[in-house]
Amino acid sequence: MSDTAVAGRTLTHLEALESEAIHIFREIVSELERPVLLFSGGKDSIVMLHLAAKAFWPAPVPFPVMHVDTGHNFPEVLAHRDATVDRLGLRLVVASVQDYIDDGRLLERADGTRNQLQTQPLLDAIVEGRFDAVFGGGRRDEEKARAKERVVSLRDEFGQWDPRNQRPELWNLYNPRHRPGEHVRVFPLSNWTELDVWRYIEAEAISLPELYYAHEREVFRRDGMWLAVGDVSQPRDGEAVERRQVRYRTVGDMSCTGAVESEARTAADVIEEVALTRITERGATRADDRVTEAAMEDRKKEGYF
Repeated sequence: MSDTAVAGRTLTHLEALESEAIHIFREIVSELERPVLLFSGGKDSIVMLHLAAKAFWPAPVPFPVMHVDTGHNFPEVLAHRDATVDRLGLRLVVASVQDYIDDGRLLERADGTRNQLQTQPLLDAIVEGRFDAVFGGGRRDEEKARAKERVVSLRDEFGQWDPRNQRPELWNLYNPRHRPGEHVRVFPLSNWTELDVWRYIEAEAISLPELYYAHEREVFRRDGMWLAVGDVSQPRDGEAVERRQVRYRTVGDMSCTGAVESEARTAADVIEEVALTRITERGATRADDRVTEAAMEDRKKEGYF
């Protein structure tokens, strides 16, 4: 994205991205009635919420936040989620996968992971809350399917996405119009990269869960990834537990999110590390996106994030 000249000065790349995201938040809130922001306590959702708070300051954020809780979350992430919600005085909506398993609406997967069980709780929570816009932290560099959605993504009355119905977006014009029963997903970080996110975290001194930085943890090797030892993530026969210095590039479930060996203990260290890598964080550390080349796109068509 080229730098943008405003009021006699030139915005930096990060300032231009921030300005665009704030514009998106304000546009959607002005046009739709019941937005909600997906907030897990991961780095992208933390940055997105930080931008939302700036967009409406000094007024409070004018919509609730929602977390689809699989029950396999990292404790550090849940603690950061709750602390952030309390600090900003937000209403937290939790859609629990465990509730669906307990009452039989969903069944545990054979591989023990739950990320792919999030779709129905998410769609039901959207209907129950009558939310007409759902802000998500998706970025175009994460995964191939992200690039097809642009900023505003129309979802039909079943919560599903059809790439053929994706609307063009010219200049800064966004079209969130939809029929009753439909809703839109909105991605304010659509034009950001992982490196942009980290540079913004450093510039704004944004607090993150400590697992994003190098720390020692008991891990075991599976499918080319270091998985953490925990209640929902146990080594199988032949998988040796080791204590290594690692960090997490992205945070999903403990049962399917891998760590990377790292010495990056500050945001500046992470920026240097990310600048040298050629593998996206999802491709490197998320087992649920390795099922097929089109794994994420298939899940989006079903109503997933």
